[in-house]
Amino acid sequence: MSKHIFFRSSLAFLVILSSFATVAAQGTPTGPAQERIRRNIHTLRLLQMTQALDLSEEQAAKIFPVLNRIEKEKAELQRQVGLAVRELRAIIREGKAQEERLPAAVERVKSLRRAILEGEAKLEAFLEGQLTPVQRARYVLFSVDFYQGLGERLRRARGPGR
Repeated sequence: MSKHIFFRSSLAFLVILSSFATVAAQGTPTGPAQERIRRNIHTLRLLQMTQALDLSEEQAAKIFPVLNRIEKEKAELQRQVGLAVRELRAIIREGKAQEERLPAAVERVKSLRRAILEGEAKLEAFLEGQLTPVQRARYVLFSVDFYQGLGERLRRARGPGR
């Protein structure tokens, strides 16, 4: 299983790297392109997590559906945060005339961000019951390293001076 996972992980990484090259060439992706990149990153994360935690097939069968559901919920919340932030910026640009709308707009952004953190906490609690102590420790390290490594790869894909 590990050779298969390594191959799929490498393939997913190449797909994401090509997505990064597109981003570097065209700027910030939107709509379907952004969704495709998000799905590719999620797939790479699942594959690398399987390898890093040495998940059994039984564990993967229990964990992946929950991870997928939470990831979809998180993506929707992040989309809503983006809309709420744009609305907040518009209110600020409009000035004094719209100042009474500020508290509700600020609370909306804060509430959505809290919902994202609550989803993360639910995931952590779920994983507590599914992983061994060693796997939990590996998950903590993997979570930190994955997104840090992804950021580094994105900076390299964009090239120097960008």
